[in-house]
Amino acid sequence: MIPFLNRAVNFSKRTALISNGKSFTYQDLIDQSDMVASNLLNSKKDLKEARVAFIVPPSFEYTAIQWGIWKAGGIAVPLCVLHPLPSLRYVLEDTQSETLIIHPDYWELLEPIFKELALDFIPLTNILKPFRKAILPDIDLSRRAMILYTSGTTSKPKGVVTTHANIEAQITTLFDAWDWSEEDHILNILPLHHVHGIINVMSCALWSGGCCEFLPKFDAEKVWDIFRSGRLDLFMAVPTIYFKLISFWENSNKSDQLEMSNACQGFRLMVSGSAALPVSVLEKWKDISGLTLLERYGMTEIGMGLSNPYRGERRPGHVGLPLPGVEMRIVDGENELVPEGTAGEIQIKGKSVFLEYWQKEEATKNAFTENGWFKTGDIALLSNSYYRILGRDSVDIIKSGGYKISALEIEEVLRTHPEIKECGVVGLPNEEWGEIVGASLILYSKDIDYKELTNWLKERLPAYKIPRQYIIQNNLPRNTLGKVTKNELKKLF
Repeated sequence: MIPFLNRAVNFSKRTALISNGKSFTYQDLIDQSDMVASNLLNSKKDLKEARVAFIVPPSFEYTAIQWGIWKAGGIAVPLCVLHPLPSLRYVLEDTQSETLIIHPDYWELLEPIFKELALDFIPLTNILKPFRKAILPDIDLSRRAMILYTSGTTSKPKGVVTTHANIEAQITTLFDAWDWSEEDHILNILPLHHVHGIINVMSCALWSGGCCEFLPKFDAEKVWDIFRSGRLDLFMAVPTIYFKLISFWENSNKSDQLEMSNACQGFRLMVSGSAALPVSVLEKWKDISGLTLLERYGMTEIGMGLSNPYRGERRPGHVGLPLPGVEMRIVDGENELVPEGTAGEIQIKGKSVFLEYWQKEEATKNAFTENGWFKTGDIALLSNSYYRILGRDSVDIIKSGGYKISALEIEEVLRTHPEIKECGVVGLPNEEWGEIVGASLILYSKDIDYKELTNWLKERLPAYKIPRQYIIQNNLPRNTLGKVTKNELKKLF
């Protein structure tokens, strides 16, 4: 049995999850995930790393399906509930998923591909129904467990494969560093196709014997109401969420402001990640809550790599030091160590580092040095004993609201529009979102209907990837080799 799942037996009577207004114990989760595994196995003895995709909102059912896939020996492929059909089709085709479990809310969306793809489409209710309990296979920790997708630096996302051993290492390093216990109760408002929501919040809570409460869709008023209930002691979010919570607080009356601020006194830890935290947001949140947000650094390929300390100085604009079990170095373009105060690329080693990019042998090889260091592509420097992230080694990665967005992917879609001859996409600084997407367009005609363009893009891209600002140009700035100079393009906005 996988240790992560086996630990649940120790907490069988405790509340594991709160979902859609209902509480579920660890025993409920054990029983339901056993049913999922039995339904998946049917007459098989072991799924043997078959890819099982599922599109289910954050919920008890989501967790039971993830655990059930693992118990049956499959690889979990969680799909983003906000993605349009082309994005979902890409993941299903790229992973060569054999099964897709579908929540009723997404059946109509996915129906057009039922005849196109050769896989089993299973309604959520069918996979959860009682079934003769199967004898579950013994799963080695070296087995592949999950595939999550990142934008990377190319127009096509890559599938990041983690083993059960990787996942356990990602969880336990945070369990130790952030002092998790079975008394913890955390609210999960993050997407469950990313490490942040799956590992940092849900899985850490369940490893600890604590409680994870789901709020499938972010709503600032609802979050503050849950804060005021007094049942939480942990919260983790992206900077954009804190910005929205601050805005709600500022637009409330004095009495409500005081009540909300007092509610924060019951928290032992609040964390910000997935994008750089503006110092202004950190300071304003401290004024409101009395808490200094803990900022950390991680990515899909490594889980969490660095963190400000749970106990000790949390320095604004910095991400602290490597977490337990994580080796880190800063190097130049020749993979040589750089001195303190000099910028270089972050490279990581450790048990939490992913196994491979799914069916991309060359990309996997290029992601590591000859002696096994993972090349993150992020630039940082050591400043007065703490690390500070300077940005992505590529201007083609936009960090907005906790998402890492490929500018190249957006450009590829924009170029298919009949009115757009050429385009350039960049990230523009924004206090609320970190960055927003800006697009420079070269048109065949003189003008374009932006509302119509946005509606057109919504059919092809997730909402968070759609440009917020546009400019029209006759030509894009280019270097002598013909490549668009993105830094020059940014200035034009």
